[in-house]
Amino acid sequence: MGSGACPALLHLVVEIYLRLLAERNTSSLRFLLTLKDLNLLTFECTVLNVSWRRAIPKGIPPLNIAQKQTNKKTPCQRGPALLERYAVRRLPFARLGERDVAFFERLLPGRALTAQEEVKPFNVDWLKSVRGCSQLVLKPQTTAEVSQVLRYCYEKNLAVNPQGGNTGLVGGSVPVFDEIILSTALMNQVISFDKVSGILVCQAGCVLERLNEYVEEQGFIMPLDLGAKGSCHIGGNVATNAGGLRLLRYGSLRGTVLGLEVVLADGSVLDCLTSLRKDNTGYDLKQLFIGSEGTLGVITAVSILCPQKPKAVNVAFLGCQSFAKVLETFTTCRAMLGEILSAYEFMDEKCMELVERHLKLSSPVADSPFYVLIETSGSNSSHDEEKLNNFLEQAMASGLVTDGTVATDDKKIKRLWSLRERITEALTHEGYVYKYDISLPVGKLYDLVDDMRARLGQSAKNVVGYGHLGDGNLHLNITAESYSHSLLDAIEPFVYEWTARCSGSISAEHGLGFKKKQFIQYSKPRGAVVLMQQFKAMLDPKGILNPYKTLPSAPEWGLC
Repeated sequence: MGSGACPALLHLVVEIYLRLLAERNTSSLRFLLTLKDLNLLTFECTVLNVSWRRAIPKGIPPLNIAQKQTNKKTPCQRGPALLERYAVRRLPFARLGERDVAFFERLLPGRALTAQEEVKPFNVDWLKSVRGCSQLVLKPQTTAEVSQVLRYCYEKNLAVNPQGGNTGLVGGSVPVFDEIILSTALMNQVISFDKVSGILVCQAGCVLERLNEYVEEQGFIMPLDLGAKGSCHIGGNVATNAGGLRLLRYGSLRGTVLGLEVVLADGSVLDCLTSLRKDNTGYDLKQLFIGSEGTLGVITAVSILCPQKPKAVNVAFLGCQSFAKVLETFTTCRAMLGEILSAYEFMDEKCMELVERHLKLSSPVADSPFYVLIETSGSNSSHDEEKLNNFLEQAMASGLVTDGTVATDDKKIKRLWSLRERITEALTHEGYVYKYDISLPVGKLYDLVDDMRARLGQSAKNVVGYGHLGDGNLHLNITAESYSHSLLDAIEPFVYEWTARCSGSISAEHGLGFKKKQFIQYSKPRGAVVLMQQFKAMLDPKGILNPYKTLPSAPEWGLC
């Protein structure tokens, strides 16, 4: 209302607001106050609730601030009551102005997007579960341009949302409010590749699948593989410490990433883009940025170690009658296949039903409660096939596996992998999806799915489990016709408490992003979280980089 608003007017506003609340007139709490000595003022109940919350007596519930009382919807108002659920308020960053836009248009001619239709796709996550209201998307091509952008934003106190391929599943890649989106889409150049060492150096915006195709031509492969490989960027993979389908064989990005180039919040460039396998001089700073989800700096280039491309790849798709059999099969598989085992994935029968129904894919193995996909990768096809056949004979003879098929040619291998990789896509056809990415002791992996089914009963449409059994990673997915507060309350914090009791992690590979940051205490002690916050304060004193993400904050209300 400004400094000119008198106390009497303030009391009048609050009185009207409380009266409307008492009458439960929550659908039309927008009203106009026209006074001779003031300009025409339009107030909304949501604004009143934030600006004068101290004047509102205790016990009066705050309104759903994700709902504007107007017929015209903006990007921040669609979808579930996101802000109500996560209790977040806009921090006191500067608002984007015409002078700011003019600066960026001069800096990045033709690459500063402001048109609503151009900006819209960058504001929405892949699951269409969270949505921001940024008015500006910047698409730099070089590290120098990223540096200039961040230097300006730091000086002007403008918040920035770094974004790669926007394939994240926890709301970390899109704005919460009106943060400027810094897209790495045009930073897509390979800088160098050493055919002797297999070390690739590239810009952060390179798409993972394109990189894999590039290094395959040189006789190598990327050390990670994801279902989103056709869209995700290597910089985003590193920023989220993505796991994926090859982790069992090649390990995590914390081991395969050799160096990074990062632009810090104030625009300074940290050049740690080494291509050395061994460097024991001081602290390993790149580890700070791997998995930091864009909150400590913007990754602009990556140096990564690529393994040799296997000369022989085999995939077996098997059916098991119980999860206990899945576990026994893994134990036998690991013992008999040894060094050639590169993936061990599992999925339950409901996953397969959804993939077949919505994507029209067909499984070569039918009527099994559980399915297992095993991949071997080696340098000698006859040797690998012999080991795989010996394992399959043992598994069938001992009753671990009831049915199965083996693929050795690329076309059939891809067809079998699609049954696993496209489960996430199939789930989106079921309505709203509650997604959980959990690390657990392997023996307890499916117990959580069983317990969740028993807990939710008919309130959920589907409760399914699948994932990377080889590294103890469960993807628990719960679907419903639409978003429901009551269903979410039944799931959370139960799922996190269950995981903590089993000494698991609430995020195996997806990160915390916006959706799960408030639950970090279930996996990390208070002292560790405080230290993380200190790192954040040191590297980004103004907090402009990907605010509202990764680290917990006090639950407060706010407006876009």
